[in-house]
Amino acid sequence: MAAAPDSLTLSPVQNDDSFGSVWDEILWRGLVHVSTDAGELKTLLDGEPITYYCGFDPTAPSLHLGNLVQLLLMRRLQLAGHRPLGLVGGSTGLIGDPRPTAERVLNDRSTVEDWVTRLQSQVSRYLSFEGENAARLVNNLDWTAGLSAIDFLRDVGKHFRVGTMLKKDAVASRLNSEAGISYTEFSYQILQGYDFLQLHREYGCVLQTGGSDQWGNLTSGTDLVHRVERRSVHAIGTPLITNSDGTKFGKSEGNAIWLDAEMCSPYAMYQFWLNTDDADVVDRLKVFTFLSRAEIEHYAELVRDEPFRRAAQKRLALEVTGIVHGEEAVASAIAASAALFGDGDFSVLDAGTLAAVIAELPSAEVAESDTVVHALVATGLCSSASDARRAIAQGGVSLNNVKVPSDDATLAGAQLAGGAAVLRRGKKSLAGLIFRA
Repeated sequence: MAAAPDSLTLSPVQNDDSFGSVWDEILWRGLVHVSTDAGELKTLLDGEPITYYCGFDPTAPSLHLGNLVQLLLMRRLQLAGHRPLGLVGGSTGLIGDPRPTAERVLNDRSTVEDWVTRLQSQVSRYLSFEGENAARLVNNLDWTAGLSAIDFLRDVGKHFRVGTMLKKDAVASRLNSEAGISYTEFSYQILQGYDFLQLHREYGCVLQTGGSDQWGNLTSGTDLVHRVERRSVHAIGTPLITNSDGTKFGKSEGNAIWLDAEMCSPYAMYQFWLNTDDADVVDRLKVFTFLSRAEIEHYAELVRDEPFRRAAQKRLALEVTGIVHGEEAVASAIAASAALFGDGDFSVLDAGTLAAVIAELPSAEVAESDTVVHALVATGLCSSASDARRAIAQGGVSLNNVKVPSDDATLAGAQLAGGAAVLRRGKKSLAGLIFRA
Protein backbone atom coordinates (compact mmCIF):
# COMPACT_ATOMS: atom_id res chain seq x y z
CA MET A 1 0.00 0.00 0.00
CA ALA A 2 0.95 3.64 -0.31
CA ALA A 3 -0.28 6.95 0.95
CA ALA A 4 -2.78 9.05 -0.97
CA PRO A 5 -1.71 11.20 -3.93
CA ASP A 6 -1.13 14.89 -3.32
CA SER A 7 -4.07 15.90 -5.53
CA LEU A 8 -7.48 14.29 -5.94
CA THR A 9 -8.13 16.03 -9.26
CA LEU A 10 -8.77 13.61 -12.11
CA SER A 11 -7.26 14.34 -15.50
CA PRO A 12 -9.74 15.42 -18.20
CA VAL A 13 -11.06 12.72 -20.52
CA GLN A 14 -9.45 13.86 -23.75
CA ASN A 15 -6.95 12.76 -26.35
CA ASP A 16 -3.40 14.12 -26.36
CA ASP A 17 -3.01 16.82 -29.00
CA SER A 18 0.76 16.34 -29.06
CA PHE A 19 0.10 13.40 -31.40
CA GLY A 20 -0.56 13.95 -35.07
CA SER A 21 -3.52 11.57 -35.05
CA VAL A 22 -5.48 9.21 -32.84
CA TRP A 23 -3.79 6.31 -34.68
CA ASP A 24 -0.38 7.61 -33.61
CA GLU A 25 -1.61 7.96 -30.04
CA ILE A 26 -3.07 4.47 -29.71
CA LEU A 27 0.14 3.04 -31.20
CA TRP A 28 2.22 4.89 -28.62
CA ARG A 29 -0.04 3.68 -25.84
CA GLY A 30 0.51 0.10 -26.97
CA LEU A 31 -3.12 -0.50 -27.84
CA VAL A 32 -2.51 -2.13 -31.22
CA HIS A 33 -1.14 -5.65 -31.00
CA VAL A 34 -2.44 -6.84 -34.35
CA SER A 35 -4.55 -5.22 -37.05
CA THR A 36 -5.60 -5.28 -40.63
CA ASP A 37 -3.61 -3.00 -42.97
CA ALA A 38 -2.01 -0.35 -40.73
CA GLY A 39 -1.63 2.22 -43.49
CA GLU A 40 -5.27 1.97 -44.44
CA LEU A 41 -6.32 2.14 -40.79
CA LYS A 42 -4.30 5.30 -40.21
CA THR A 43 -5.88 6.91 -43.28
CA LEU A 44 -9.32 5.81 -42.14
CA LEU A 45 -8.96 7.11 -38.58
CA ASP A 46 -7.35 10.36 -39.71
CA GLY A 47 -10.17 11.05 -42.17
CA GLU A 48 -13.90 11.65 -41.98
CA PRO A 49 -15.84 10.09 -39.08
CA ILE A 50 -16.34 6.34 -39.36
CA THR A 51 -18.57 3.94 -37.48
CA TYR A 52 -16.85 1.25 -35.41
CA TYR A 53 -17.93 -1.32 -32.86
CA CYS A 54 -16.80 -3.53 -30.03
CA GLY A 55 -18.78 -6.46 -28.66
CA PHE A 56 -19.20 -7.59 -25.06
CA ASP A 57 -20.79 -10.92 -24.24
CA PRO A 58 -22.95 -11.23 -21.09
CA THR A 59 -21.22 -14.33 -19.73
CA ALA A 60 -21.05 -12.70 -16.27
CA PRO A 61 -23.06 -9.99 -14.49
CA SER A 62 -20.25 -7.47 -14.87
CA LEU A 63 -17.43 -6.46 -17.16
CA HIS A 64 -13.87 -6.65 -15.84
CA LEU A 65 -10.53 -4.90 -16.31
CA GLY A 66 -9.81 -6.71 -19.56
CA ASN A 67 -13.00 -5.18 -20.97
CA LEU A 68 -11.92 -1.76 -19.70
CA VAL A 69 -9.12 -1.77 -22.28
CA GLN A 70 -11.77 -1.95 -25.01
CA LEU A 71 -14.06 0.61 -23.40
CA LEU A 72 -11.29 3.18 -23.13
CA LEU A 73 -10.14 2.52 -26.69
CA MET A 74 -13.72 3.06 -27.84
CA ARG A 75 -13.80 6.36 -25.95
CA ARG A 76 -10.50 7.51 -27.49
CA LEU A 77 -11.81 6.84 -30.98
CA GLN A 78 -15.03 8.66 -30.17
CA LEU A 79 -13.07 11.66 -28.88
CA ALA A 80 -11.37 11.70 -32.27
CA GLY A 81 -14.79 12.18 -33.89
CA HIS A 82 -15.73 8.61 -34.80
CA ARG A 83 -19.08 6.95 -34.05
CA PRO A 84 -19.14 3.99 -31.63
CA LEU A 85 -21.52 1.07 -31.51
CA GLY A 86 -21.48 -0.76 -28.19
CA LEU A 87 -22.70 -4.28 -28.85
CA VAL A 88 -23.85 -6.43 -25.94
CA GLY A 89 -24.40 -9.92 -27.27
CA GLY A 90 -27.79 -11.19 -26.26
CA SER A 91 -27.41 -14.10 -28.69
CA THR A 92 -23.66 -14.78 -28.53
CA GLY A 93 -23.94 -14.54 -24.74
CA LEU A 94 -26.19 -17.60 -24.85
CA ILE A 95 -23.28 -19.54 -26.33
CA GLY A 96 -20.02 -17.88 -25.29
CA ASP A 97 -16.80 -17.85 -27.25
CA PRO A 98 -14.62 -20.96 -26.93
CA ARG A 99 -12.49 -21.08 -23.81
CA PRO A 100 -9.00 -22.58 -24.09
CA THR A 101 -9.61 -25.70 -22.02
CA ALA A 102 -13.25 -26.67 -21.61
CA GLU A 103 -16.79 -26.11 -22.74
CA ARG A 104 -18.64 -23.18 -21.17
CA VAL A 105 -21.62 -23.74 -18.91
CA LEU A 106 -24.61 -22.38 -20.83
CA ASN A 107 -26.64 -19.85 -18.84
CA ASP A 108 -30.42 -19.75 -19.05
CA ARG A 109 -32.12 -17.06 -21.12
CA SER A 110 -33.46 -15.03 -18.20
CA THR A 111 -30.00 -14.82 -16.66
CA VAL A 112 -28.48 -13.69 -19.94
CA GLU A 113 -31.23 -11.09 -20.41
CA ASP A 114 -30.50 -9.68 -16.96
CA TRP A 115 -26.77 -9.58 -17.68
CA VAL A 116 -27.39 -7.85 -21.02
CA THR A 117 -29.12 -5.02 -19.17
CA ARG A 118 -26.32 -4.78 -16.62
CA LEU A 119 -23.58 -4.70 -19.24
CA GLN A 120 -25.42 -2.16 -21.37
CA SER A 121 -25.53 0.13 -18.35
CA GLN A 122 -21.79 -0.31 -17.78
CA VAL A 123 -20.85 0.27 -21.41
CA SER A 124 -22.98 3.43 -21.44
CA ARG A 125 -20.88 5.02 -18.72
CA TYR A 126 -17.77 5.17 -20.91
CA LEU A 127 -19.29 6.62 -24.08
CA SER A 128 -21.08 9.83 -24.99
CA PHE A 129 -24.61 9.60 -26.36
CA GLU A 130 -24.76 13.23 -27.45
CA GLY A 131 -23.58 15.14 -30.49
CA GLU A 132 -22.99 14.22 -34.11
CA ASN A 133 -20.98 11.14 -33.21
CA ALA A 134 -23.27 9.92 -30.44
CA ALA A 135 -22.84 6.30 -29.40
CA ARG A 136 -25.49 3.62 -29.95
CA LEU A 137 -26.11 0.43 -28.01
CA VAL A 138 -26.99 -2.63 -30.09
CA ASN A 139 -27.92 -6.22 -29.26
CA ASN A 140 -27.21 -9.02 -31.72
CA LEU A 141 -30.30 -10.87 -30.52
CA ASP A 142 -32.24 -8.32 -32.57
CA TRP A 143 -31.01 -9.79 -35.87
CA THR A 144 -30.52 -13.43 -34.88
CA ALA A 145 -33.70 -14.18 -32.89
CA GLY A 146 -35.81 -14.51 -36.03
CA LEU A 147 -33.16 -16.29 -38.08
CA SER A 148 -34.05 -19.95 -38.67
CA ALA A 149 -31.41 -22.66 -38.68
CA ILE A 150 -32.00 -23.21 -42.40
CA ASP A 151 -31.63 -19.49 -43.19
CA PHE A 152 -28.52 -19.31 -41.02
CA LEU A 153 -26.88 -22.21 -42.87
CA ARG A 154 -27.95 -21.03 -46.34
CA ASP A 155 -27.36 -17.29 -46.01
CA VAL A 156 -24.43 -17.13 -43.59
CA GLY A 157 -22.82 -20.54 -43.12
CA LYS A 158 -22.19 -21.02 -46.85
CA HIS A 159 -19.61 -18.21 -46.78
CA PHE A 160 -17.37 -19.93 -44.22
CA ARG A 161 -14.80 -22.61 -45.02
CA VAL A 162 -14.35 -25.31 -42.40
CA GLY A 163 -10.62 -25.57 -43.08
CA THR A 164 -10.17 -21.90 -42.25
CA MET A 165 -12.35 -22.18 -39.16
CA LEU A 166 -10.32 -25.11 -37.86
CA LYS A 167 -7.13 -23.06 -38.02
CA LYS A 168 -8.42 -20.40 -35.63
CA ASP A 169 -6.33 -20.50 -32.45
CA ALA A 170 -9.27 -20.88 -30.06
CA VAL A 171 -10.66 -23.78 -32.09
CA ALA A 172 -7.31 -25.47 -32.75
CA SER A 173 -6.37 -25.46 -29.05
CA ARG A 174 -9.68 -27.08 -28.11
CA LEU A 175 -9.44 -29.70 -30.85
CA ASN A 176 -6.08 -30.71 -29.43
CA SER A 177 -7.43 -30.93 -25.87
CA GLU A 178 -9.14 -33.84 -24.17
CA ALA A 179 -12.38 -31.86 -23.95
CA GLY A 180 -12.64 -31.26 -27.70
CA ILE A 181 -15.14 -28.66 -28.90
CA SER A 182 -18.88 -28.77 -29.51
CA TYR A 183 -20.54 -27.50 -32.65
CA THR A 184 -22.15 -24.83 -30.44
CA GLU A 185 -18.85 -23.16 -29.57
CA PHE A 186 -17.36 -23.97 -32.98
CA SER A 187 -20.13 -21.88 -34.56
CA TYR A 188 -19.41 -18.84 -32.41
CA GLN A 189 -17.06 -17.28 -34.97
CA ILE A 190 -19.83 -17.42 -37.59
CA LEU A 191 -22.20 -15.54 -35.30
CA GLN A 192 -19.60 -12.88 -34.53
CA GLY A 193 -18.79 -12.53 -38.22
CA TYR A 194 -22.49 -12.11 -38.93
CA ASP A 195 -22.61 -9.28 -36.38
CA PHE A 196 -20.05 -7.29 -38.38
CA LEU A 197 -21.98 -7.90 -41.61
CA GLN A 198 -25.24 -6.71 -40.07
CA LEU A 199 -23.65 -3.62 -38.52
CA HIS A 200 -21.93 -2.82 -41.80
CA ARG A 201 -25.24 -3.05 -43.65
CA GLU A 202 -27.30 -1.06 -41.14
CA TYR A 203 -24.82 1.54 -39.89
CA GLY A 204 -21.95 1.49 -42.39
CA CYS A 205 -19.65 0.08 -39.69
CA VAL A 206 -16.11 -0.44 -41.04
CA LEU A 207 -14.02 -1.24 -37.94
CA GLN A 208 -14.22 -3.73 -35.10
CA THR A 209 -11.99 -3.69 -32.03
CA GLY A 210 -11.37 -6.51 -29.56
CA GLY A 211 -8.72 -8.38 -27.65
CA SER A 212 -5.99 -10.05 -29.67
CA ASP A 213 -7.13 -13.42 -28.30
CA GLN A 214 -10.30 -12.77 -30.32
CA TRP A 215 -8.42 -12.19 -33.56
CA GLY A 216 -9.87 -15.28 -35.24
CA ASN A 217 -13.38 -14.04 -34.49
CA LEU A 218 -12.54 -10.50 -35.59
CA THR A 219 -11.25 -11.67 -38.96
CA SER A 220 -14.31 -13.86 -39.40
CA GLY A 221 -16.21 -10.60 -39.62
CA THR A 222 -13.81 -8.81 -41.95
CA ASP A 223 -13.70 -11.85 -44.25
CA LEU A 224 -17.49 -12.21 -44.30
CA VAL A 225 -18.10 -8.56 -45.17
CA HIS A 226 -15.50 -8.72 -47.93
CA ARG A 227 -16.97 -11.95 -49.33
CA VAL A 228 -20.61 -10.82 -49.24
CA GLU A 229 -20.42 -7.06 -49.80
CA ARG A 230 -17.11 -6.85 -51.68
CA ARG A 231 -16.00 -4.15 -49.25
CA SER A 232 -12.85 -3.90 -47.17
CA VAL A 233 -13.43 -3.41 -43.46
CA HIS A 234 -10.94 -3.45 -40.62
CA ALA A 235 -10.11 -4.85 -37.21
CA ILE A 236 -7.81 -3.90 -34.35
CA GLY A 237 -6.71 -6.47 -31.78
CA THR A 238 -5.47 -4.97 -28.53
CA PRO A 239 -2.73 -6.76 -26.59
CA LEU A 240 -3.63 -9.07 -23.74
CA ILE A 241 -2.43 -7.24 -20.66
CA THR A 242 -0.03 -9.33 -18.60
CA ASN A 243 2.27 -8.48 -15.74
CA SER A 244 6.01 -8.19 -16.29
CA ASP A 245 6.48 -11.60 -14.67
CA GLY A 246 4.15 -13.16 -17.23
CA THR A 247 1.19 -13.67 -14.90
CA LYS A 248 -2.35 -12.87 -15.98
CA PHE A 249 -3.29 -9.27 -15.30
CA GLY A 250 -6.38 -8.38 -13.29
CA LYS A 251 -7.34 -11.93 -12.40
CA SER A 252 -6.45 -14.47 -9.81
CA GLU A 253 -7.75 -18.01 -9.80
CA GLY A 254 -11.51 -17.72 -9.91
CA ASN A 255 -11.47 -14.00 -9.16
CA ALA A 256 -11.50 -10.98 -11.48
CA ILE A 257 -11.29 -7.27 -10.85
CA TRP A 258 -14.86 -6.44 -11.82
CA LEU A 259 -16.13 -3.01 -12.85
CA ASP A 260 -19.30 -3.45 -10.77
CA ALA A 261 -18.84 -1.84 -7.34
CA GLU A 262 -20.92 -4.59 -5.72
CA MET A 263 -18.52 -7.25 -7.02
CA CYS A 264 -15.29 -5.31 -6.49
CA SER A 265 -15.45 -2.27 -4.21
CA PRO A 266 -13.81 1.03 -5.18
CA TYR A 267 -11.48 0.52 -2.23
CA ALA A 268 -10.40 -2.93 -3.47
CA MET A 269 -9.87 -1.56 -6.97
CA TYR A 270 -7.84 1.35 -5.63
CA GLN A 271 -5.62 -1.03 -3.67
CA PHE A 272 -5.22 -3.25 -6.73
CA TRP A 273 -3.73 -0.38 -8.72
CA LEU A 274 -1.60 0.84 -5.80
CA ASN A 275 0.07 -2.57 -5.77
CA THR A 276 1.19 -2.31 -9.41
CA ASP A 277 4.82 -3.29 -9.89
CA ASP A 278 7.31 -0.60 -10.91
CA ALA A 279 8.04 -2.57 -14.08
CA ASP A 280 4.35 -2.38 -15.14
CA VAL A 281 3.11 0.98 -13.94
CA VAL A 282 4.14 3.16 -16.90
CA ASP A 283 2.48 0.80 -19.39
CA ARG A 284 -0.65 0.80 -17.22
CA LEU A 285 -0.72 4.61 -17.25
CA LYS A 286 -0.59 4.55 -21.04
CA VAL A 287 -3.43 2.06 -21.45
CA PHE A 288 -5.79 2.89 -18.60
CA THR A 289 -5.57 6.67 -18.14
CA PHE A 290 -6.04 9.81 -20.18
CA LEU A 291 -2.82 11.36 -18.88
CA SER A 292 -0.82 13.03 -21.63
CA ARG A 293 2.43 11.70 -23.03
CA ALA A 294 4.34 14.44 -21.19
CA GLU A 295 2.70 13.55 -17.87
CA ILE A 296 3.37 9.84 -18.30
CA GLU A 297 7.01 10.49 -19.23
CA HIS A 298 7.29 12.54 -16.04
CA TYR A 299 5.98 9.62 -13.98
CA ALA A 300 8.40 7.31 -15.78
CA GLU A 301 11.24 9.52 -14.51
CA LEU A 302 9.84 9.36 -10.98
CA VAL A 303 9.67 5.56 -11.15
CA ARG A 304 13.31 5.53 -12.21
CA ASP A 305 14.64 8.16 -9.79
CA GLU A 306 12.32 7.95 -6.77
CA PRO A 307 10.59 4.57 -6.85
CA PHE A 308 10.10 4.57 -3.07
CA ARG A 309 7.57 7.41 -3.43
CA ARG A 310 5.36 5.27 -5.67
CA ALA A 311 3.99 8.45 -7.23
CA ALA A 312 3.07 6.68 -10.46
CA GLN A 313 1.09 4.00 -8.64
CA LYS A 314 -0.81 6.62 -6.63
CA ARG A 315 -1.74 8.52 -9.78
CA LEU A 316 -2.70 5.31 -11.59
CA ALA A 317 -4.95 4.23 -8.71
CA LEU A 318 -6.56 7.65 -8.55
CA GLU A 319 -7.21 7.87 -12.29
CA VAL A 320 -8.56 4.39 -12.97
CA THR A 321 -10.69 4.12 -9.84
CA GLY A 322 -12.06 7.57 -10.66
CA ILE A 323 -12.83 6.62 -14.26
CA VAL A 324 -14.65 3.46 -13.18
CA HIS A 325 -16.39 4.60 -9.99
CA GLY A 326 -16.33 8.42 -9.96
CA GLU A 327 -14.67 11.12 -7.88
CA GLU A 328 -16.68 10.58 -4.71
CA ALA A 329 -15.92 6.86 -4.60
CA VAL A 330 -12.22 7.33 -5.23
CA ALA A 331 -12.08 10.02 -2.51
CA SER A 332 -13.57 7.50 -0.06
CA ALA A 333 -11.08 4.85 -1.16
CA ILE A 334 -8.20 7.27 -0.63
CA ALA A 335 -9.53 8.25 2.80
CA ALA A 336 -9.71 4.56 3.74
CA SER A 337 -6.18 4.01 2.53
CA ALA A 338 -4.97 6.97 4.60
CA ALA A 339 -6.76 5.63 7.68
CA LEU A 340 -5.09 2.26 7.28
CA PHE A 341 -1.72 3.97 7.41
CA GLY A 342 -2.57 5.54 10.75
CA ASP A 343 -2.85 9.13 9.58
CA GLY A 344 -6.55 9.18 8.74
CA ASP A 345 -9.88 9.01 10.52
CA PHE A 346 -11.88 5.80 10.24
CA SER A 347 -14.98 7.55 11.58
CA VAL A 348 -15.38 9.54 8.34
CA LEU A 349 -15.72 6.39 6.23
CA ASP A 350 -19.15 5.32 5.04
CA ALA A 351 -20.42 1.83 5.84
CA GLY A 352 -19.70 0.47 2.36
CA THR A 353 -16.09 1.66 2.28
CA LEU A 354 -15.45 0.45 5.82
CA ALA A 355 -16.94 -2.94 4.96
CA ALA A 356 -14.58 -3.12 1.97
CA VAL A 357 -11.64 -2.37 4.25
CA ILE A 358 -12.71 -5.05 6.74
CA ALA A 359 -13.09 -7.56 3.92
CA GLU A 360 -9.39 -7.18 3.12
CA LEU A 361 -8.30 -7.87 6.72
CA PRO A 362 -8.38 -10.86 9.05
CA SER A 363 -11.40 -10.34 11.30
CA ALA A 364 -13.30 -11.62 14.30
CA GLU A 365 -16.81 -11.22 15.68
CA VAL A 366 -16.90 -9.36 19.00
CA ALA A 367 -19.20 -7.64 21.50
CA GLU A 368 -18.82 -4.13 22.93
CA SER A 369 -18.29 -5.64 26.36
CA ASP A 370 -15.24 -7.59 25.18
CA THR A 371 -11.82 -6.33 26.15
CA VAL A 372 -9.21 -5.20 23.65
CA VAL A 373 -7.03 -8.02 24.98
CA HIS A 374 -9.71 -10.52 23.93
CA ALA A 375 -10.02 -8.89 20.50
CA LEU A 376 -6.26 -9.01 19.90
CA VAL A 377 -6.21 -12.74 20.55
CA ALA A 378 -9.47 -13.43 18.66
CA THR A 379 -8.15 -11.71 15.53
CA GLY A 380 -4.76 -13.39 15.73
CA LEU A 381 -2.86 -10.14 16.19
CA CYS A 382 -1.53 -11.56 19.44
CA SER A 383 -0.82 -15.16 20.30
CA SER A 384 -2.09 -15.02 23.90
CA ALA A 385 -3.61 -12.72 26.51
CA SER A 386 -0.18 -12.07 28.03
CA ASP A 387 1.19 -11.20 24.59
CA ALA A 388 -1.73 -8.80 24.12
CA ARG A 389 -1.20 -7.10 27.50
CA ARG A 390 2.48 -6.68 26.70
CA ALA A 391 1.70 -5.11 23.33
CA ILE A 392 -0.71 -2.63 24.95
CA ALA A 393 1.79 -1.78 27.71
CA GLN A 394 4.39 -1.01 25.04
CA GLY A 395 2.01 1.46 23.41
CA GLY A 396 1.72 -0.51 20.20
CA VAL A 397 -2.03 -1.11 20.04
CA SER A 398 -4.67 1.23 18.66
CA LEU A 399 -8.41 0.97 18.05
CA ASN A 400 -9.70 2.99 15.08
CA ASN A 401 -6.31 4.75 15.12
CA VAL A 402 -6.74 5.80 18.76
CA LYS A 403 -4.08 4.42 21.11
CA VAL A 404 -5.39 1.89 23.65
CA PRO A 405 -4.37 3.26 27.09
CA SER A 406 -4.49 0.14 29.27
CA ASP A 407 -5.02 -3.60 29.15
CA ASP A 408 -8.41 -3.36 30.86
CA ALA A 409 -9.87 -1.26 28.04
CA THR A 410 -13.02 -2.60 26.42
CA LEU A 411 -14.49 -2.17 22.95
CA ALA A 412 -17.32 0.02 24.25
CA GLY A 413 -17.97 2.94 21.88
CA ALA A 414 -15.67 1.57 19.20
CA GLN A 415 -18.37 0.75 16.65
CA LEU A 416 -18.12 2.71 13.44
CA ALA A 417 -20.44 2.77 10.41
CA GLY A 418 -21.94 -0.63 9.72
CA GLY A 419 -21.03 -2.03 13.13
CA ALA A 420 -17.31 -2.52 12.55
CA ALA A 421 -13.98 -1.29 13.85
CA VAL A 422 -10.29 -1.61 13.02
CA LEU A 423 -7.71 -2.92 15.47
CA ARG A 424 -3.99 -2.35 14.93
CA ARG A 425 -0.84 -3.79 16.45
CA GLY A 426 2.29 -1.94 15.47
CA LYS A 427 2.34 -0.11 12.16
CA LYS A 428 1.37 -2.83 9.73
CA SER A 429 -0.61 -5.53 11.54
CA LEU A 430 -4.34 -4.83 11.30
CA ALA A 431 -7.57 -6.72 11.81
CA GLY A 432 -11.26 -6.02 11.50
CA LEU A 433 -13.76 -6.25 14.32
CA ILE A 434 -17.36 -7.08 13.47
CA PHE A 435 -19.78 -6.36 16.28
CA ARG A 436 -22.61 -8.78 16.98
CA ALA A 437 -25.99 -7.25 16.35
